[in-house]
Amino acid sequence: MSTLSRATVVLAEHRPETVPHAAALMGEHKAIFLEEPPDGLFHQMLGGDVPVEDYALTVEAEYPAFIHDMCLALRDLYAGGISIYQVEPYLEHLVAIHEFFSSGGSPDDLDPHHVQYKVYLAEKEATAALLDFYKTAARGSFQATVESVKRFARADSGRFLIRDRMRAEALGPMIRRFSKSYIEAGQIHYFLWRMLHRNVEDTVMVRPHFLMGGVLKSLGISRHLYGPGDILTLRYILRPELPDPMEDVLAARALIYNKLILKEEMASLKEPYPHMKDELQVIEVVKQLTLKKCADLFPLVRKVTTEEARAVVARYMGLSLSRIGKPLALQ
Repeated sequence: MSTLSRATVVLAEHRPETVPHAAALMGEHKAIFLEEPPDGLFHQMLGGDVPVEDYALTVEAEYPAFIHDMCLALRDLYAGGISIYQVEPYLEHLVAIHEFFSSGGSPDDLDPHHVQYKVYLAEKEATAALLDFYKTAARGSFQATVESVKRFARADSGRFLIRDRMRAEALGPMIRRFSKSYIEAGQIHYFLWRMLHRNVEDTVMVRPHFLMGGVLKSLGISRHLYGPGDILTLRYILRPELPDPMEDVLAARALIYNKLILKEEMASLKEPYPHMKDELQVIEVVKQLTLKKCADLFPLVRKVTTEEARAVVARYMGLSLSRIGKPLALQ
């Protein structure tokens, strides 16, 4: 009797602290499928013809330290005989669209029957919703801003569904070729494993795996690292037609969460997992906020820095800054 191939959809954020865990798990697989479009320099970097530092400079990345550390790990894995692929067709089409526009093309020139047109429309809708949110958050009322958060989350959920469906279709025939495949995915792409399972259920056993789940468990945490905005988006992905009594509260909490969470990469030699611990503490704080409390806090934090917003929330909630400062990484 033949044995099914296995594929693990590994869900994690792009943080430097996740790289050692990802590299260790990648080493247990025969092939790695990264969540990025093909890049001509990538395999030159893997083979040692292009220095990691030079390659990292060519990648427009929100987290450069993560890219650098991951490239070093991938180079070692590649040298050990593991196959590595970049598979993200949605982003590949998006890059092609940008290049088409930069060379003089216009939206009217896109073929409405081509998959790139679907990508264009999804990006256009999500970008418009995001810009509307930024505009409303700067000058609009609390309720109007909450509504703009929900509109963006719905548009974003539609974009993620298209993106995950395209990636699942592309990955299906590739993972059949390997006994064990590691599929990199951000946590918001939780639905990817279900789509992939539907495509290959007779030939490949697909399972999701939260990369940092073991670390969370060791900290006594029994849930995953989803902020309120991600939870709202995932609810729209998983139950798009159902009314959600929590959507206003989640959208409101997302407004406060986004003001409290640290955006920059952190690396600490004294304390491991600075991003994870920061996110955990911010999530715990915003979970205590009702819709009214969010409405009270919104005008106080909408135009201040992260550090100032954390001080505001600490005062409002009656928490001493020294007590809330350490877990929230306040300086």
